[in-house]
Amino acid sequence: MADDDCVFCKIVTGEIPADVVHESPTTVAFRDLDPQAPTHVLVIPRRHEPNAAALGAVAPTELADLVAAAAAVAEQDGLDDGYRLVLNTGAGAHQTVFHAHLHVLGGRSMTWPPG
Repeated sequence: MADDDCVFCKIVTGEIPADVVHESPTTVAFRDLDPQAPTHVLVIPRRHEPNAAALGAVAPTELADLVAAAAAVAEQDGLDDGYRLVLNTGAGAHQTVFHAHLHVLGGRSMTWPPG
């Protein structure tokens, strides 16, 4: 079920445009407006859940679908040297949009710690 106030739900419905790079029956992937790497794509479930933990609790196969979609994006963008997947869950982890989403980051060295 969609949340009428959620920006990602509005992207899923097409109410807000996005640079969509991959779609599946359960996911939508689009380029981040403020990229932190040459490839920075957000993969979101079509279902509204506030975070990855909530999505995993009610629809674990859809959480797996996010990872499968991320792999498809990485292949499409030629991230043969590797890529990072990030799931921020909760405000303390700097989640700013409370619709589950996975960041696909690549195209440069992904050192740890970041920065």
